[in-house]
Amino acid sequence: MSEIDDLRARLDKLEMLVADQERVIEDLNETVTGQWREIETLKRRIAKLDDELREVEAGLPAPPIQKPPHY
Repeated sequence: MSEIDDLRARLDKLEMLVADQERVIEDLNETVTGQWREIETLKRRIAKLDDELREVEAGLPAPPIQKPPHY
């Protein structure tokens, strides 16, 4: 095999490696983007539930203040 053929083979191998890495990076990017969307949705749901809980707590009567039994 000549030096040119060797260089072509190495270049082909590098091009395949780069193409594979680009695919992996794109797959990871899609995964991260999906997780980010899900996290944002969950954060909104938690904030809504927190608001609802505060409303419920605001409507409850205050617990009676009792002295501890040792007084």
